[in-house]
Amino acid sequence: MTAPLTPALTVRDLPRSERPRERLAALGAESLSEQELLACLLGRGVAGESVLVSARRLLAAFGTLQGIGGASVEQLAGVHGIGPAKAAQLKAAVEVARRLSRAPQEARPTIDSVEAAAAVLRPLLLDKQKEHFLALLLDNRHRLIRTSPIAIGSLSATLVHPRELFKEAIAASAAAVIVAHNHPSGDPAPSAHDVEITRRLAAAGELLGIEVMDHLIVGAEGVVSLRAAGVQMRRPRPSFAVGRGRRNRDVVPGQS
Repeated sequence: MTAPLTPALTVRDLPRSERPRERLAALGAESLSEQELLACLLGRGVAGESVLVSARRLLAAFGTLQGIGGASVEQLAGVHGIGPAKAAQLKAAVEVARRLSRAPQEARPTIDSVEAAAAVLRPLLLDKQKEHFLALLLDNRHRLIRTSPIAIGSLSATLVHPRELFKEAIAASAAAVIVAHNHPSGDPAPSAHDVEITRRLAAAGELLGIEVMDHLIVGAEGVVSLRAAGVQMRRPRPSFAVGRGRRNRDVVPGQS
């Protein structure tokens, strides 16, 4: 929460952790209040007055973000602390949002097999010198919403905590996830610790109603599916094809 502001208090007077731009960089735009988002768009306030006060005045004048979006440049500029330049910035931001909402969505790959997942994961993980743990966030038709980094470094129960994974999944409205990490050694064989992490994440996903479909390990020698290796993922979906594995594990050969 941003500290209460008086007109004499500027953003620079706030602790860095409470400044809108710093909060956006650290926590993501979705974590900001409407007032803070408007403050980021406006950039700065007027002399002796915080931009957060100007943002608050906008919300007071027009009620909601929709009200601000529907206001004319002249109406916006009439609010104290806004003026023609900031009004134009706001209208431009509204128009960008409208055009984005009307733009056709780019084709998203359907992740319905280990091979399809590996095609996305290899370029992201193969050349990493440290272990990187990430997630493929999927919709209810197994189309990729986005990839989300979860942790970097020697993987542990502390680094790969269910809350970090499912915070991202919930924010993306994902119906299912595939988690993955790399083995810099090149050998994708799963360790006992990899299996333990997989079971913890799958159990948490079961409680939240977000299926952990698989955990893939990427190495120079191939990609291993822990689901195909027999690790219980709970509520497995038959439409996710793991293929025929060798030695009880599904391995996608490495590319030369």
